[in-house]
Amino acid sequence: MAATLGEILLAPDTQPAVMTDCYALIEQQLSELSGVSGAAVKLAYKAVNAFAPGYYHERFEEILPQIVDKLEPYWADFSTSGGAEFGDYLAKRGPEVAESLLSVTDAMAGKSERPTVLKAYRTVRGNAGRHVEAALPRVGDLVVKYAA
Repeated sequence: MAATLGEILLAPDTQPAVMTDCYALIEQQLSELSGVSGAAVKLAYKAVNAFAPGYYHERFEEILPQIVDKLEPYWADFSTSGGAEFGDYLAKRGPEVAESLLSVTDAMAGKSERPTVLKAYRTVRGNAGRHVEAALPRVGDLVVKYAA
């Protein structure tokens, strides 16, 4: 029986490298943002880092298993469909995948007791789906790096 995406990406010997690659992907996506919504995301990210240093790293480590769970059905379908690139597969289902992934951060924001974090999240949530969709090809590449 094939290993699940969670078993692969969250394995104790693999998860630290996955986390490092996720942080790099986030930083790369942030650096490429432009326009008003891009500036808003960068400002929100900077504000949270200023008021809650280490917050993103702590929370991302906490939510990575949930993100992997959200990606699992897409990976399973992709694996059986014989597609060429997982990133393309995700991108073709962009709005659906983005909202699925954002449901994790929505739940996290709903539990946040940090007003600065909540305000920053609410500021950028409206355009977040578009930004997540733009990252899906790279997310797919990251998954394939470990799971293929």
